[in-house]
Amino acid sequence: MDGLKRMFANNRAWAAEMTRRSPRFFQDLSELQEPEFLWIGCADSRVPANEIVGMRPGELFVHRNVANIVSHTDFNCLSVIQYAVEALKVRHIIVCGHYGCGGVIAAQKNKRLGLIDNWLRHVQDVQEKYRGVLSPITDEAERQDRLCELNVIEQAVNVCQTTVVQQAWRAGQDLTVHGWIYRLNDGLLHDLGLCVSSDEGLADYYNVTHGIDHWPVPRG
Repeated sequence: MDGLKRMFANNRAWAAEMTRRSPRFFQDLSELQEPEFLWIGCADSRVPANEIVGMRPGELFVHRNVANIVSHTDFNCLSVIQYAVEALKVRHIIVCGHYGCGGVIAAQKNKRLGLIDNWLRHVQDVQEKYRGVLSPITDEAERQDRLCELNVIEQAVNVCQTTVVQQAWRAGQDLTVHGWIYRLNDGLLHDLGLCVSSDEGLADYYNVTHGIDHWPVPRG
């Protein structure tokens, strides 16, 4: 219970500090939500979206789940995307994974964890798709990192292929999808090279990258 009490104490201290800095902060925040970004990330407690990009409440619309998966049958995620695109008019959707992702590693090792095995099947599908890329990598840590990267790219492509994003692009809405990854041991983000602003842009990305047997994900 001490931990729970500390959370309330921290909340009151934080609210007081925000009010001291900007007396109208909470009043203004309660009246309007105008984030420019939708962040789709992993539920991992070590990857707090707002904090790692230095944004305050109200600046980032966030959806998180295990292994930052975007499934076309996940109506929770799809509803978040629809609200962000159609109601909030966000200009950027960022799919951000992280190295050392427990969900990705569990999928790669085919661990049996229970109900979540069904969810992680999406990551295993990515692994199967890129088996020719992953199998030659002999270092296990490097192979895990590579799968984390490829999973981000595939989930970002899934975002591009949703009916919500497709309709927004057809309507001429200013909307760009990005694939990023975060490294836990240094706190730094890396751009994985997917930046798509139209259906034609997605087709161009496919044309360039599918001429070889893997996505050209830069390591950084």
